[in-house]
Amino acid sequence: MAYSDPNISASRPVIRQLDETAINRIAAGEVVERPASAVKELVENALDAGASRISIDVADGGKTLIRVTDDGCGIAAEDLPLALSRHATSKIDGSDLLNIHTFGFRGEALPSLGAVGRLTITSRIAGAEAAQIRVAGGRIEPVKPAALRTGTVVELRDLFFATPARLKFMRTDRAEAQAISDMVKRLAMAEPSVSFLLRDVSGGGEGRVSFRSDGETGDLFDALHARLARVLGRDFAENALRIDATREGIRLFGYAALPTYSRGAAVAQYLFVNGRPVRDKMLTGALRAAYFDFLSRDRHPAAALFIDCPPVLVDVNVHPAKSEVRFRDPGVARGLIVSSLRHALAEAGHRASTTIGHATLGAMRPEPAPQEPARVYQMDRPSEPARQAAFRAQATGFAELSDNFSARVVAVEPCNGATEQSDEPPAEARPLGAARGQVHENYIIAQTETGMVIVDQHAAHERLVYERLKKQMADTGVASQALLIPEIIDLADDDRSRLLSVSEGLAQLGLAIEPFGGSAVAVRETPAILGEVDAKAMILDIVDELRDEGESMSVQARIEAILSRVACHGSVRSGRRMRAEEMNALLREMEATPHSGQCNHGRPTYVELKLSDIERLFGRS
Repeated sequence: MAYSDPNISASRPVIRQLDETAINRIAAGEVVERPASAVKELVENALDAGASRISIDVADGGKTLIRVTDDGCGIAAEDLPLALSRHATSKIDGSDLLNIHTFGFRGEALPSLGAVGRLTITSRIAGAEAAQIRVAGGRIEPVKPAALRTGTVVELRDLFFATPARLKFMRTDRAEAQAISDMVKRLAMAEPSVSFLLRDVSGGGEGRVSFRSDGETGDLFDALHARLARVLGRDFAENALRIDATREGIRLFGYAALPTYSRGAAVAQYLFVNGRPVRDKMLTGALRAAYFDFLSRDRHPAAALFIDCPPVLVDVNVHPAKSEVRFRDPGVARGLIVSSLRHALAEAGHRASTTIGHATLGAMRPEPAPQEPARVYQMDRPSEPARQAAFRAQATGFAELSDNFSARVVAVEPCNGATEQSDEPPAEARPLGAARGQVHENYIIAQTETGMVIVDQHAAHERLVYERLKKQMADTGVASQALLIPEIIDLADDDRSRLLSVSEGLAQLGLAIEPFGGSAVAVRETPAILGEVDAKAMILDIVDELRDEGESMSVQARIEAILSRVACHGSVRSGRRMRAEEMNALLREMEATPHSGQCNHGRPTYVELKLSDIERLFGRS
């Protein structure tokens, strides 16, 4: 059946060679997606040039002006025209595309920017005069002398003026400026020793400083920790765990936050491969798997992790934007992330985020001050013997009240925690202190040397029971239940291959599958702890996870959800009054149990308040 299409010419189509300007504009569509992409390319060029100070000025979200100034090695005057040619670069010689040690290597950024905007490059190398070259919409002007002390200044004006259709897809100036700020901060984390300055010069003048971070000194971890504190905030730095591990030539280092310092979205996850900021699903999936047992589904971990490996083990030439990478052995990289983070979280023990205590203090409000200034009476703090004597004097009264009055506070006889014959430190010297009372039959009040601790008895015991159940399961394995009649499930060929590739891991969780001819698989055993399950639905869920994320946590999630429910029902219930020895035993077990700082759902099990902060609430300091 023949029909006419107005879009198809009746004559034979002719193959044409596109001109250089059109080629550069097409390439720009891949390399320069938005102003933040242009900033990324220019700052990476500055870093490759060995710059120690980089200044970025933007106007109107980068749409009208992007200026990057650095003190790097510069570009020779005779090389400026070549720098604007496609696939011209000083980073590689083209003989080995797997041995890449620089940010840039494709030689596409500058010609692409010059094809869609008005680009000016002013540069000076040591021992020579400065030179300048301009290009607008792909039209290059001759090189001419210029004035510059050192380094390079790249100025990009009117981005996408040559491709107006792209401007229609730009977001607001504020959104584009935020994207630029995020990009600069990622690059600042990658290079802690380099100084960065980002200014918004919209409207002219000196502009407003959006971000500034001077170069850090010290060893790798000291400099990185200081830079992360500057970029991500001191709360992250105070609640982050140091990570440093190596496996099969791949090194993982950086900082990962405690589970109780989590976020409502995956906005605080920064991953770098050989210093290059990347967004890789495999790496983010490994980060999620490492925190899988400590956070609820609506919470996300915070981390800044760096992977260093020989360039031959990772391919960075996957996408023109160089934001994606591909490992030669992704299983090694993934396993290194999961095992290193879990080991660090286990070593953190009962530690919880300090922001919890700050939030607790922030929720406390002193009585409004009187209109007229009141006299301040400063009481001297009693000595330790005097405080112990006061505690003993008050203990009897509390005990009598508990017998004759429906009190909501249960007091505990204070003790020194050690006798003269014992070498054990006093209970107050332990991290969670000594129990002093119980309020509302759910919260344990403990005294430490530097303040006090409030423990949620149900959440804490729930975590302890859960950890015991997990240890028992790890020691004895997951019992499986053989199906009387194996369930046969038909899958697509690629889904069947993905599923069978993880069959050994599923078997360790009690789910036994095997090929059953064609594209079908047979489910012969299911985890006994799950009881009666819909095997087909579970297999399809696993296949969906494998297709989307390259891994599946479905079976493990269901098993651990049941263990969590068992732990919840088997733990100390809210509303139960506990004896002093029970409360202290709970505190000691929390100190000895990993991950006891948060419950099974990622909520904190205790809040620590420093005495200095409490005294400040009462105006005593």
